[in-house]
Amino acid sequence: MYIIKVKGVAKIPDYVQLRDDEFTLLAYFRVDRPDKSLDKVGLGSKKDVIMKLVSDIPFGKITKLEL
Repeated sequence: MYIIKVKGVAKIPDYVQLRDDEFTLLAYFRVDRPDKSLDKVGLGSKKDVIMKLVSDIPFGKITKLEL
């Protein structure tokens, strides 16, 4: 699985994309509201780990997510 942090512009907030190994979009959510999207893809229990990684990675960098 891969994670990408996308920088928002003007009134558009920052977003996070979660993609599988074939790079298919699994989840797309605002950095400040990850709850519903992570629950939908079954990663609600890993929210703290994912959001820690989101805060550490730079915008636009594709990062391998190992859970």
